[in-house]
Amino acid sequence: MKTKLLIAFTLFMQMITTEVMAWGTTGHRIVAEIAERNLTKKAKKNLRKVLGYQSLAYYANYPDFVKSDPRFKDNDSWHYINLTANLSEEACFEQLEQSTDKNLYKRALVLIEELKNSQEPIEAQQEKLFYIIHILGDAHQPLHVGRPEDLGGNKVKVEWFGQPTNIHAVWDGKLVDYEKYSYTEYATVLNILSKKEIKNLQNGNLKHWLYESHVLANEIYQDAETRDDLRYEYHYKYKQMIENQMLKAGLRLAKILNNIYG
Repeated sequence: MKTKLLIAFTLFMQMITTEVMAWGTTGHRIVAEIAERNLTKKAKKNLRKVLGYQSLAYYANYPDFVKSDPRFKDNDSWHYINLTANLSEEACFEQLEQSTDKNLYKRALVLIEELKNSQEPIEAQQEKLFYIIHILGDAHQPLHVGRPEDLGGNKVKVEWFGQPTNIHAVWDGKLVDYEKYSYTEYATVLNILSKKEIKNLQNGNLKHWLYESHVLANEIYQDAETRDDLRYEYHYKYKQMIENQMLKAGLRLAKILNNIYG
């Protein structure tokens, strides 16, 4: 499908470097690839009407890549939601509902509803779909459900194998990239569950999933208070958590896309 938006994005992708973004470029592609492998036949068919035969992973980082374009500046806050520390589930849900309309939670709900009932030109549908693919991944990176006072961990300074960075960046890309898998290899490694296990992980809705991330963020923050030089042991400790989050993100993105297009 050769629309103006897809052509422009293709050219932009050729110029961009693979700097670490939210979940990193690899992490977002892993999430999108897992989602694509768990789509229904009907959803795949209907998605082709919007995207052609290109993979979901190809567009998974679009919302990060366009951040430098002033036209998309107002969308920066769609990638995260900041919450008070150590909330109960009920208090978390209350903060989500009372939050501004321009955050990950509220915008995801709007985009999903608009895509369900969309009669818009194909370019507008594509752009909304790119954001859903991306921000469902962000919802499962715990520090995208972080705290406002440190910008989701961006102000929490640490070292990664002796190199200065921050805890947010470690979780965005460094833990994933440490494995040295391609995104398709990592998706294959993670996408091994039975139908029953997949259904269990897909239970709930976006509020429940964000609360899960909030609980994990609390653990990450607490651990970061005790050390600042992160090496092999840190990777070993959090390997399963980060892999579980990418897997959940992919399966839950598939659930949403199947609901919209299937």
